[in-house]
Amino acid sequence: MKTVCYSLLGTQLDYAGKSENRWHKWRPNISLCMQDDLLINELVLIYQEQDRALVKQVCEDIRTVSPDTHVTFQKIPFADPWDFEEVYAKLHQFLSTQQFSETNDYFINVTTGTHVVQICWFLLTESRHFPGRLIQVSPGKNDERTKGSYQLIDLNLEKYDQIAARFKADALEGEDFLKDGIQTQNAQFNAMIRQLETVAIRSTAPILLTGPTGAGKSQLAKRIYALKKQRGHVQGQFINVNCATLRGDQAMSALFGHAKGAFTGAQQSRDGFLKAADGGILFLDEIGELGLDEQAMLLHAIEEKSFYPVGSDTIRQSRFLLIAGTNKDLSQAAEQRQFRDDLLARINIWTYHLPSLSERIEDIEPNIRYECKKYTEHHGTPVRFNAEAWEKYDEFARSPNTPWVHNFRDLNASIYRMATLAGHQRIRLDIVQQEIKRLQESWRHQGHQTQHKQTDLSDFIEDSLLEEMDLFDQGQLRFVIERCQAHPTAASASRNLFQFSRLKKSSSNDTARLKNYLAKYNLSWQKIKRI
Repeated sequence: MKTVCYSLLGTQLDYAGKSENRWHKWRPNISLCMQDDLLINELVLIYQEQDRALVKQVCEDIRTVSPDTHVTFQKIPFADPWDFEEVYAKLHQFLSTQQFSETNDYFINVTTGTHVVQICWFLLTESRHFPGRLIQVSPGKNDERTKGSYQLIDLNLEKYDQIAARFKADALEGEDFLKDGIQTQNAQFNAMIRQLETVAIRSTAPILLTGPTGAGKSQLAKRIYALKKQRGHVQGQFINVNCATLRGDQAMSALFGHAKGAFTGAQQSRDGFLKAADGGILFLDEIGELGLDEQAMLLHAIEEKSFYPVGSDTIRQSRFLLIAGTNKDLSQAAEQRQFRDDLLARINIWTYHLPSLSERIEDIEPNIRYECKKYTEHHGTPVRFNAEAWEKYDEFARSPNTPWVHNFRDLNASIYRMATLAGHQRIRLDIVQQEIKRLQESWRHQGHQTQHKQTDLSDFIEDSLLEEMDLFDQGQLRFVIERCQAHPTAASASRNLFQFSRLKKSSSNDTARLKNYLAKYNLSWQKIKRI
Protein backbone atom coordinates (compact mmCIF):
# COMPACT_ATOMS: atom_id res chain seq x y z
CA MET A 1 0.00 0.00 0.00
CA LYS A 2 1.31 3.44 -0.96
CA THR A 3 0.75 6.50 1.24
CA VAL A 4 -0.25 9.61 -0.72
CA CYS A 5 -0.70 13.01 0.91
CA TYR A 6 -2.16 16.22 -0.55
CA SER A 7 -0.91 19.46 0.97
CA LEU A 8 -0.96 23.19 0.32
CA LEU A 9 2.37 25.01 0.27
CA GLY A 10 2.49 27.28 3.33
CA THR A 11 3.85 30.57 2.04
CA GLN A 12 4.51 31.75 5.61
CA LEU A 13 5.11 28.55 7.59
CA ASP A 14 7.10 26.68 4.92
CA TYR A 15 9.38 29.64 4.22
CA ALA A 16 12.61 29.85 6.25
CA GLY A 17 15.15 31.31 3.82
CA LYS A 18 18.00 29.47 2.13
CA SER A 19 20.63 29.48 4.88
CA GLU A 20 21.39 26.51 7.13
CA ASN A 21 19.36 28.22 9.86
CA ARG A 22 16.20 27.03 8.10
CA TRP A 23 16.79 23.60 9.65
CA HIS A 24 16.20 25.11 13.08
CA LYS A 25 12.68 26.25 12.14
CA TRP A 26 9.58 24.08 12.14
CA ARG A 27 8.09 23.84 8.64
CA PRO A 28 4.82 21.90 8.16
CA ASN A 29 5.55 20.12 4.89
CA ILE A 30 9.13 19.29 5.91
CA SER A 31 7.87 18.05 9.28
CA LEU A 32 5.30 15.86 7.53
CA CYS A 33 8.10 13.96 5.78
CA MET A 34 10.32 13.62 8.91
CA GLN A 35 8.03 11.36 10.96
CA ASP A 36 9.66 8.05 11.92
CA ASP A 37 6.45 6.03 11.85
CA LEU A 38 4.88 7.63 8.78
CA LEU A 39 6.44 7.30 5.35
CA ILE A 40 4.89 9.59 2.73
CA ASN A 41 5.48 7.82 -0.58
CA GLU A 42 3.99 10.64 -2.64
CA LEU A 43 3.35 14.26 -1.69
CA VAL A 44 1.11 16.30 -3.99
CA LEU A 45 2.04 19.91 -3.24
CA ILE A 46 -0.44 22.60 -4.28
CA TYR A 47 1.05 26.03 -4.92
CA GLN A 48 0.49 29.47 -6.45
CA GLU A 49 2.38 30.75 -9.51
CA GLN A 50 4.31 33.37 -7.50
CA ASP A 51 5.67 30.69 -5.12
CA ARG A 52 7.67 28.64 -7.66
CA ALA A 53 11.01 29.38 -5.95
CA LEU A 54 9.67 28.27 -2.57
CA VAL A 55 8.32 25.06 -4.12
CA LYS A 56 11.77 24.21 -5.43
CA GLN A 57 13.40 24.86 -2.05
CA VAL A 58 10.85 22.76 -0.15
CA CYS A 59 11.22 19.93 -2.65
CA GLU A 60 15.02 19.87 -2.20
CA ASP A 61 14.69 19.83 1.60
CA ILE A 62 12.13 17.01 1.52
CA ARG A 63 14.52 15.01 -0.65
CA THR A 64 17.14 15.53 2.07
CA VAL A 65 15.00 14.30 4.99
CA SER A 66 13.01 11.66 3.07
CA PRO A 67 14.64 10.43 -0.17
CA ASP A 68 11.82 7.90 -0.68
CA THR A 69 9.17 10.64 -0.91
CA HIS A 70 8.21 11.59 -4.47
CA VAL A 71 6.98 15.18 -4.70
CA THR A 72 4.64 16.27 -7.48
CA PHE A 73 3.31 19.79 -8.00
CA GLN A 74 -0.15 21.10 -8.81
CA LYS A 75 -0.80 24.77 -9.52
CA ILE A 76 -4.26 25.92 -8.39
CA PRO A 77 -4.58 29.72 -8.65
CA PHE A 78 -6.84 31.27 -6.01
CA ALA A 79 -7.79 34.84 -6.87
CA ASP A 80 -8.94 35.19 -3.26
CA PRO A 81 -8.02 32.32 -0.85
CA TRP A 82 -10.64 33.71 1.57
CA ASP A 83 -13.46 33.38 -0.97
CA PHE A 84 -15.30 30.23 0.15
CA GLU A 85 -17.17 29.72 -3.14
CA GLU A 86 -14.03 29.98 -5.26
CA VAL A 87 -11.83 27.83 -3.01
CA TYR A 88 -14.38 25.05 -2.60
CA ALA A 89 -15.18 24.94 -6.33
CA LYS A 90 -11.52 24.76 -7.37
CA LEU A 91 -10.56 22.14 -4.80
CA HIS A 92 -13.66 20.12 -5.72
CA GLN A 93 -12.78 20.28 -9.40
CA PHE A 94 -9.16 19.34 -8.71
CA LEU A 95 -10.14 16.27 -6.70
CA SER A 96 -12.58 15.21 -9.43
CA THR A 97 -9.62 14.89 -11.83
CA GLN A 98 -7.60 12.60 -9.54
CA GLN A 99 -7.43 8.85 -10.10
CA PHE A 100 -7.76 7.38 -6.62
CA SER A 101 -6.87 3.74 -5.99
CA GLU A 102 -8.46 1.59 -3.31
CA THR A 103 -5.04 0.06 -2.59
CA ASN A 104 -3.54 3.42 -1.48
CA ASP A 105 -3.80 5.25 1.82
CA TYR A 106 -4.72 8.92 1.33
CA PHE A 107 -4.25 11.97 3.55
CA ILE A 108 -4.89 15.69 3.31
CA ASN A 109 -2.64 17.98 5.34
CA VAL A 110 -4.87 20.66 6.90
CA THR A 111 -2.03 22.49 8.64
CA THR A 112 -1.37 25.04 5.91
CA GLY A 113 -3.68 27.41 4.04
CA THR A 114 -6.29 29.88 5.18
CA HIS A 115 -9.11 28.83 7.49
CA VAL A 116 -11.34 28.77 4.40
CA VAL A 117 -9.01 26.26 2.71
CA GLN A 118 -8.95 24.10 5.82
CA ILE A 119 -12.74 24.13 6.10
CA CYS A 120 -13.07 23.17 2.42
CA TRP A 121 -10.62 20.27 2.88
CA PHE A 122 -12.73 19.12 5.83
CA LEU A 123 -16.01 19.29 3.88
CA LEU A 124 -14.62 17.52 0.82
CA THR A 125 -13.24 14.72 3.00
CA GLU A 126 -16.38 14.40 5.11
CA SER A 127 -18.56 14.26 1.97
CA ARG A 128 -16.26 11.55 0.55
CA HIS A 129 -15.16 13.54 -2.45
CA PHE A 130 -11.73 12.75 -1.02
CA PRO A 131 -11.37 9.07 0.01
CA GLY A 132 -9.00 9.46 2.94
CA ARG A 133 -8.19 11.05 6.25
CA LEU A 134 -7.06 14.43 7.48
CA ILE A 135 -3.62 14.87 8.99
CA GLN A 136 -2.33 17.81 11.01
CA VAL A 137 1.29 18.44 11.98
CA SER A 138 2.48 20.66 14.79
CA PRO A 139 5.89 21.78 16.16
CA GLY A 140 7.52 19.74 18.90
CA LYS A 141 9.26 20.88 22.05
CA ASN A 142 12.98 21.60 22.57
CA ASP A 143 15.10 19.37 20.34
CA GLU A 144 12.03 17.89 18.69
CA ARG A 145 10.68 21.26 17.60
CA THR A 146 11.80 21.01 13.96
CA LYS A 147 10.58 17.44 13.55
CA GLY A 148 7.34 18.01 15.42
CA SER A 149 4.47 15.54 15.59
CA TYR A 150 1.30 14.66 13.72
CA GLN A 151 -2.30 13.77 14.46
CA LEU A 152 -4.75 11.83 12.27
CA ILE A 153 -8.38 12.90 11.95
CA ASP A 154 -10.50 10.12 10.46
CA LEU A 155 -13.89 11.32 9.18
CA ASN A 156 -14.67 8.07 7.40
CA LEU A 157 -17.42 6.26 9.30
CA GLU A 158 -17.34 3.30 6.93
CA LYS A 159 -14.98 1.91 4.33
CA TYR A 160 -14.98 3.97 1.16
CA ASP A 161 -15.40 1.34 -1.55
CA GLN A 162 -17.07 3.01 -4.56
CA ILE A 163 -14.94 5.96 -5.55
CA ALA A 164 -15.98 5.87 -9.19
CA ALA A 165 -19.65 5.94 -8.22
CA ARG A 166 -19.15 9.26 -6.46
CA PHE A 167 -17.83 10.92 -9.59
CA LYS A 168 -20.66 9.43 -11.62
CA ALA A 169 -23.12 10.90 -9.13
CA ASP A 170 -21.47 14.31 -9.58
CA ALA A 171 -21.87 13.99 -13.35
CA LEU A 172 -25.57 13.15 -13.02
CA GLU A 173 -25.98 16.16 -10.74
CA GLY A 174 -24.44 18.34 -13.44
CA GLU A 175 -26.70 16.86 -16.12
CA ASP A 176 -29.78 17.49 -13.97
CA PHE A 177 -28.47 21.02 -13.41
CA LEU A 178 -28.31 21.75 -17.14
CA LYS A 179 -31.92 20.55 -17.54
CA ASP A 180 -32.98 22.77 -14.63
CA GLY A 181 -34.38 19.70 -12.89
CA ILE A 182 -36.81 18.80 -15.70
CA GLN A 183 -37.15 15.01 -15.89
CA THR A 184 -36.94 14.74 -19.67
CA GLN A 185 -37.57 11.36 -21.32
CA ASN A 186 -36.32 11.90 -24.88
CA ALA A 187 -33.31 9.57 -25.18
CA GLN A 188 -31.54 11.59 -27.87
CA PHE A 189 -31.92 14.85 -25.95
CA ASN A 190 -30.74 13.29 -22.69
CA ALA A 191 -27.66 11.80 -24.38
CA MET A 192 -26.81 15.23 -25.79
CA ILE A 193 -27.14 16.86 -22.36
CA ARG A 194 -24.92 14.19 -20.77
CA GLN A 195 -22.12 14.93 -23.23
CA LEU A 196 -22.65 18.69 -22.99
CA GLU A 197 -22.31 18.51 -19.20
CA THR A 198 -18.92 16.82 -19.62
CA VAL A 199 -17.81 19.36 -22.21
CA ALA A 200 -18.96 22.30 -20.06
CA ILE A 201 -16.82 21.07 -17.16
CA ARG A 202 -13.71 20.03 -19.07
CA SER A 203 -13.45 22.30 -22.11
CA THR A 204 -12.91 26.02 -22.66
CA ALA A 205 -13.49 25.79 -26.43
CA PRO A 206 -16.46 27.57 -28.06
CA ILE A 207 -19.83 25.81 -27.96
CA LEU A 208 -22.33 26.17 -30.82
CA LEU A 209 -26.01 25.62 -30.06
CA THR A 210 -28.27 25.19 -33.09
CA GLY A 211 -32.00 24.72 -33.37
CA PRO A 212 -35.24 26.55 -34.15
CA THR A 213 -36.35 29.73 -32.42
CA GLY A 214 -37.66 29.06 -28.92
CA ALA A 215 -36.00 25.62 -28.61
CA GLY A 216 -34.17 26.76 -25.45
CA LYS A 217 -30.74 27.82 -26.69
CA SER A 218 -30.55 30.94 -24.53
CA GLN A 219 -31.78 29.12 -21.42
CA LEU A 220 -29.27 26.30 -21.93
CA ALA A 221 -26.43 28.82 -22.38
CA LYS A 222 -27.34 30.39 -19.03
CA ARG A 223 -27.31 26.98 -17.34
CA ILE A 224 -23.88 26.20 -18.85
CA TYR A 225 -22.62 29.49 -17.41
CA ALA A 226 -24.13 28.72 -14.00
CA LEU A 227 -22.50 25.25 -14.02
CA LYS A 228 -19.10 26.65 -14.97
CA LYS A 229 -19.37 29.34 -12.30
CA GLN A 230 -20.43 26.77 -9.71
CA ARG A 231 -17.32 24.72 -10.53
CA GLY A 232 -15.09 27.83 -10.38
CA HIS A 233 -14.24 27.82 -14.11
CA VAL A 234 -15.44 31.39 -14.66
CA GLN A 235 -15.61 34.41 -12.39
CA GLY A 236 -16.92 37.02 -14.82
CA GLN A 237 -20.40 37.85 -16.08
CA PHE A 238 -22.78 36.14 -18.49
CA ILE A 239 -23.24 38.58 -21.39
CA ASN A 240 -26.20 37.74 -23.63
CA VAL A 241 -26.15 39.45 -27.05
CA ASN A 242 -28.79 39.01 -29.74
CA CYS A 243 -26.78 39.60 -32.91
CA ALA A 244 -29.97 40.18 -34.92
CA THR A 245 -30.32 43.54 -33.12
CA LEU A 246 -26.83 44.71 -34.15
CA ARG A 247 -26.92 46.70 -37.37
CA GLY A 248 -24.47 48.78 -39.36
CA ASP A 249 -21.69 50.80 -37.72
CA GLN A 250 -23.26 50.35 -34.28
CA ALA A 251 -22.55 46.61 -34.40
CA MET A 252 -18.78 47.11 -34.20
CA SER A 253 -19.12 49.59 -31.37
CA ALA A 254 -21.51 47.38 -29.41
CA LEU A 255 -19.26 44.33 -29.64
CA PHE A 256 -15.76 45.79 -29.46
CA GLY A 257 -16.34 49.19 -27.91
CA HIS A 258 -15.10 52.52 -29.24
CA ALA A 259 -12.78 55.37 -28.33
CA LYS A 260 -14.06 58.84 -27.53
CA GLY A 261 -14.54 60.78 -30.77
CA ALA A 262 -14.30 57.65 -32.93
CA PHE A 263 -17.37 58.77 -34.87
CA THR A 264 -20.04 61.44 -34.76
CA GLY A 265 -21.86 61.22 -31.46
CA ALA A 266 -19.14 59.22 -29.68
CA GLN A 267 -18.79 61.71 -26.83
CA GLN A 268 -17.51 59.06 -24.44
CA SER A 269 -15.52 55.85 -24.81
CA ARG A 270 -17.35 52.51 -24.55
CA ASP A 271 -16.03 49.11 -23.45
CA GLY A 272 -18.32 46.88 -25.54
CA PHE A 273 -19.74 43.42 -24.94
CA LEU A 274 -16.47 41.49 -25.42
CA LYS A 275 -14.75 43.46 -22.66
CA ALA A 276 -17.79 43.12 -20.39
CA ALA A 277 -17.53 39.33 -20.76
CA ASP A 278 -13.87 39.24 -19.63
CA GLY A 279 -13.42 36.24 -17.34
CA GLY A 280 -16.99 35.09 -18.03
CA ILE A 281 -19.11 33.87 -20.93
CA LEU A 282 -20.20 35.73 -24.04
CA PHE A 283 -23.36 34.27 -25.56
CA LEU A 284 -23.85 35.44 -29.13
CA ASP A 285 -27.38 34.41 -30.05
CA GLU A 286 -28.23 34.39 -33.77
CA ILE A 287 -24.52 34.66 -34.61
CA GLY A 288 -25.39 34.08 -38.27
CA GLU A 289 -26.78 37.64 -38.39
CA LEU A 290 -23.35 39.24 -37.81
CA GLY A 291 -21.78 41.08 -40.72
CA LEU A 292 -18.60 39.74 -42.32
CA ASP A 293 -16.42 42.51 -40.87
CA GLU A 294 -17.65 41.80 -37.34
CA GLN A 295 -17.08 38.10 -37.96
CA ALA A 296 -13.44 38.74 -38.89
CA MET A 297 -12.78 40.77 -35.75
CA LEU A 298 -14.59 38.21 -33.61
CA LEU A 299 -12.41 35.40 -34.98
CA HIS A 300 -9.27 37.36 -34.04
CA ALA A 301 -10.67 38.07 -30.56
CA ILE A 302 -11.46 34.38 -29.99
CA GLU A 303 -8.00 33.23 -31.03
CA GLU A 304 -5.86 36.03 -29.57
CA LYS A 305 -8.07 37.10 -26.65
CA SER A 306 -7.49 40.67 -27.78
CA PHE A 307 -9.03 43.26 -30.10
CA TYR A 308 -9.01 46.98 -31.00
CA PRO A 309 -12.00 49.15 -30.12
CA VAL A 310 -13.40 51.25 -32.96
CA GLY A 311 -11.24 54.34 -33.52
CA SER A 312 -8.51 53.20 -31.11
CA ASP A 313 -4.96 51.93 -31.64
CA THR A 314 -4.77 50.62 -28.08
CA ILE A 315 -5.27 46.88 -27.85
CA ARG A 316 -7.75 45.53 -25.31
CA GLN A 317 -7.64 42.13 -23.62
CA SER A 318 -10.61 39.89 -22.84
CA ARG A 319 -10.40 36.23 -21.81
CA PHE A 320 -14.02 35.30 -22.46
CA LEU A 321 -15.51 31.90 -23.24
CA LEU A 322 -17.86 31.83 -26.22
CA ILE A 323 -21.23 30.17 -26.64
CA ALA A 324 -22.93 30.86 -29.98
CA GLY A 325 -26.52 30.19 -30.98
CA THR A 326 -28.20 30.08 -34.36
CA ASN A 327 -31.31 28.84 -36.15
CA LYS A 328 -29.52 29.06 -39.49
CA ASP A 329 -27.57 26.43 -41.39
CA LEU A 330 -24.12 28.05 -41.03
CA SER A 331 -22.49 25.55 -43.40
CA GLN A 332 -24.88 26.60 -46.15
CA ALA A 333 -24.34 30.26 -45.23
CA ALA A 334 -20.56 29.73 -45.53
CA GLU A 335 -21.01 28.18 -48.98
CA GLN A 336 -22.99 31.26 -50.01
CA ARG A 337 -20.23 33.51 -48.56
CA GLN A 338 -22.63 34.92 -45.99
CA PHE A 339 -20.65 33.47 -43.09
CA ARG A 340 -16.88 33.13 -42.81
CA ASP A 341 -15.80 29.50 -43.09
CA ASP A 342 -12.75 30.11 -40.88
CA LEU A 343 -14.97 31.46 -38.09
CA LEU A 344 -17.32 28.51 -38.53
CA ALA A 345 -14.39 26.10 -38.21
CA ARG A 346 -13.34 27.86 -34.99
CA ILE A 347 -16.76 27.76 -33.29
CA ASN A 348 -17.78 24.34 -34.64
CA ILE A 349 -15.68 22.34 -32.16
CA TRP A 350 -18.64 21.42 -29.95
CA THR A 351 -21.96 21.69 -31.78
CA TYR A 352 -25.28 20.61 -30.28
CA HIS A 353 -28.66 20.70 -32.01
CA LEU A 354 -31.70 21.39 -29.85
CA PRO A 355 -34.76 19.70 -31.34
CA SER A 356 -38.12 21.46 -31.56
CA LEU A 357 -40.79 20.84 -28.94
CA SER A 358 -42.90 18.85 -31.40
CA GLU A 359 -39.92 16.53 -31.96
CA ARG A 360 -39.83 15.74 -28.23
CA ILE A 361 -43.39 14.56 -27.66
CA GLU A 362 -42.45 12.53 -24.58
CA ASP A 363 -40.92 15.66 -22.96
CA ILE A 364 -44.01 17.82 -23.30
CA GLU A 365 -45.64 16.65 -20.06
CA PRO A 366 -42.57 17.26 -17.82
CA ASN A 367 -42.15 20.68 -19.43
CA ILE A 368 -45.80 21.55 -18.74
CA ARG A 369 -45.20 20.56 -15.10
CA TYR A 370 -42.08 22.72 -15.07
CA GLU A 371 -43.90 25.76 -16.45
CA CYS A 372 -46.64 25.32 -13.82
CA LYS A 373 -44.02 25.12 -11.08
CA LYS A 374 -42.27 28.23 -12.42
CA TYR A 375 -45.53 30.19 -12.43
CA THR A 376 -46.21 29.11 -8.85
CA GLU A 377 -42.75 30.24 -7.72
CA HIS A 378 -43.10 33.65 -9.40
CA HIS A 379 -46.70 34.40 -8.45
CA GLY A 380 -47.28 32.33 -5.32
CA THR A 381 -50.40 30.75 -6.83
CA PRO A 382 -50.51 26.94 -7.25
CA VAL A 383 -51.22 25.92 -10.85
CA ARG A 384 -53.26 22.74 -11.22
CA PHE A 385 -55.58 21.24 -13.86
CA ASN A 386 -58.76 19.36 -13.11
CA ALA A 387 -58.74 15.86 -14.63
CA GLU A 388 -60.92 16.71 -17.64
CA ALA A 389 -58.92 19.83 -18.48
CA TRP A 390 -55.57 18.05 -18.14
CA GLU A 391 -56.60 15.21 -20.44
CA LYS A 392 -57.75 17.67 -23.11
CA TYR A 393 -54.67 19.89 -22.92
CA ASP A 394 -52.24 16.95 -22.77
CA GLU A 395 -53.89 15.39 -25.83
CA PHE A 396 -53.65 18.70 -27.72
CA ALA A 397 -50.06 19.38 -26.67
CA ARG A 398 -48.85 15.92 -27.72
CA SER A 399 -50.84 15.72 -30.94
CA PRO A 400 -48.86 15.47 -34.22
CA ASN A 401 -51.24 18.18 -35.51
CA THR A 402 -49.93 20.73 -32.98
CA PRO A 403 -46.95 22.58 -34.51
CA TRP A 404 -45.71 24.58 -31.47
CA VAL A 405 -44.35 27.17 -33.88
CA HIS A 406 -42.33 29.08 -31.30
CA ASN A 407 -41.61 25.98 -29.23
CA PHE A 408 -41.11 26.64 -25.50
CA ARG A 409 -42.08 30.29 -25.87
CA ASP A 410 -45.52 29.18 -27.01
CA LEU A 411 -45.78 26.66 -24.18
CA ASN A 412 -44.66 29.19 -21.55
CA ALA A 413 -47.15 31.79 -22.76
CA SER A 414 -49.93 29.20 -22.91
CA ILE A 415 -49.48 28.06 -19.30
CA TYR A 416 -49.17 31.68 -18.15
CA ARG A 417 -52.49 32.63 -19.75
CA MET A 418 -54.40 29.63 -18.40
CA ALA A 419 -52.95 30.00 -14.88
CA THR A 420 -53.84 33.69 -14.84
CA LEU A 421 -57.44 33.04 -15.92
CA ALA A 422 -57.83 30.23 -13.38
CA GLY A 423 -56.68 32.42 -10.49
CA HIS A 424 -56.61 30.43 -7.26
CA GLN A 425 -58.76 27.66 -8.72
CA ARG A 426 -57.85 24.69 -10.91
CA ILE A 427 -57.60 25.19 -14.65
CA ARG A 428 -60.97 24.10 -16.09
CA LEU A 429 -61.92 22.53 -19.41
CA ASP A 430 -63.43 25.77 -20.75
CA ILE A 431 -60.13 27.60 -20.11
CA VAL A 432 -58.23 24.88 -21.95
CA GLN A 433 -60.63 24.96 -24.91
CA GLN A 434 -60.32 28.74 -25.10
CA GLU A 435 -56.51 28.48 -25.00
CA ILE A 436 -56.37 25.85 -27.72
CA LYS A 437 -58.51 28.05 -29.96
CA ARG A 438 -56.26 31.05 -29.22
CA LEU A 439 -53.10 29.13 -30.14
CA GLN A 440 -54.56 27.74 -33.35
CA GLU A 441 -55.75 31.20 -34.43
CA SER A 442 -52.36 32.69 -33.62
CA TRP A 443 -50.50 30.10 -35.68
CA ARG A 444 -52.97 30.46 -38.54
CA HIS A 445 -52.46 34.24 -38.66
CA GLN A 446 -48.71 33.70 -38.73
CA GLY A 447 -49.09 31.47 -41.77
CA HIS A 448 -48.60 28.18 -39.94
CA GLN A 449 -51.57 25.92 -40.56
CA THR A 450 -51.94 22.99 -38.21
CA GLN A 451 -51.66 20.53 -41.06
CA HIS A 452 -51.90 16.84 -40.43
CA LYS A 453 -48.62 14.97 -40.84
CA GLN A 454 -49.67 11.60 -42.16
CA THR A 455 -48.29 8.59 -40.33
CA ASP A 456 -46.37 6.13 -42.50
CA LEU A 457 -48.01 2.74 -41.84
CA SER A 458 -44.99 0.90 -43.28
CA ASP A 459 -43.15 1.87 -40.09
CA PHE A 460 -45.60 -0.28 -38.13
CA ILE A 461 -46.78 -3.21 -40.23
CA GLU A 462 -45.26 -5.44 -42.90
CA ASP A 463 -45.52 -4.33 -46.55
CA SER A 464 -47.25 -7.59 -47.53
CA LEU A 465 -50.06 -6.90 -45.05
CA LEU A 466 -50.29 -3.24 -46.04
CA GLU A 467 -50.73 -4.13 -49.74
CA GLU A 468 -53.86 -6.16 -48.92
CA MET A 469 -55.55 -3.44 -46.84
CA ASP A 470 -58.36 -1.26 -48.18
CA LEU A 471 -57.77 2.49 -48.07
CA PHE A 472 -60.61 2.73 -45.55
CA ASP A 473 -58.85 0.30 -43.18
CA GLN A 474 -55.52 2.07 -43.70
CA GLY A 475 -57.07 5.40 -42.74
CA GLN A 476 -58.73 3.93 -39.65
CA LEU A 477 -55.53 2.23 -38.46
CA ARG A 478 -53.50 5.37 -39.10
CA PHE A 479 -55.93 7.41 -36.97
CA VAL A 480 -55.80 4.88 -34.11
CA ILE A 481 -51.99 4.84 -34.12
CA GLU A 482 -51.86 8.65 -33.99
CA ARG A 483 -54.31 8.71 -31.06
CA CYS A 484 -52.13 6.16 -29.24
CA GLN A 485 -48.98 8.20 -29.80
CA ALA A 486 -50.68 11.30 -28.43
CA HIS A 487 -51.60 9.62 -25.13
CA PRO A 488 -49.33 8.50 -22.26
CA THR A 489 -51.25 5.28 -21.50
CA ALA A 490 -53.40 2.74 -23.32
CA ALA A 491 -56.27 3.48 -20.92
CA SER A 492 -56.15 7.19 -21.76
CA ALA A 493 -56.07 6.51 -25.51
CA SER A 494 -58.95 4.05 -25.33
CA ARG A 495 -61.11 6.49 -23.32
CA ASN A 496 -60.58 9.05 -26.07
CA LEU A 497 -61.25 6.63 -28.93
CA PHE A 498 -64.42 5.18 -27.38
CA GLN A 499 -65.63 8.25 -25.51
CA PHE A 500 -69.29 7.87 -26.55
CA SER A 501 -69.81 4.16 -27.14
CA ARG A 502 -68.32 3.37 -23.72
CA LEU A 503 -71.12 5.35 -22.03
CA LYS A 504 -73.79 3.10 -23.53
CA LYS A 505 -72.37 -0.06 -21.97
CA SER A 506 -73.07 -1.18 -18.42
CA SER A 507 -69.48 -2.39 -18.12
CA SER A 508 -66.58 -1.98 -20.46
CA ASN A 509 -62.94 -2.75 -20.89
CA ASP A 510 -61.95 -0.19 -23.49
CA THR A 511 -58.24 -0.93 -23.13
CA ALA A 512 -58.90 -4.55 -24.13
CA ARG A 513 -60.96 -3.35 -27.13
CA LEU A 514 -58.02 -1.21 -28.26
CA LYS A 515 -55.46 -3.96 -27.79
CA ASN A 516 -57.63 -6.49 -29.64
CA TYR A 517 -57.98 -4.10 -32.56
CA LEU A 518 -54.20 -3.57 -32.74
CA ALA A 519 -53.58 -7.32 -32.49
CA LYS A 520 -55.42 -7.79 -35.83
CA TYR A 521 -52.41 -6.10 -37.42
CA ASN A 522 -49.77 -7.77 -35.23
CA LEU A 523 -49.38 -4.54 -33.28
CA SER A 524 -49.09 -3.88 -29.57
CA TRP A 525 -49.21 -0.75 -27.43
CA GLN A 526 -45.50 -1.16 -26.61
CA LYS A 527 -44.51 -1.36 -30.27
CA ILE A 528 -46.47 1.78 -31.19
CA LYS A 529 -44.90 3.80 -28.35
CA ARG A 530 -41.41 2.50 -29.15
CA ILE A 531 -41.41 3.65 -32.80
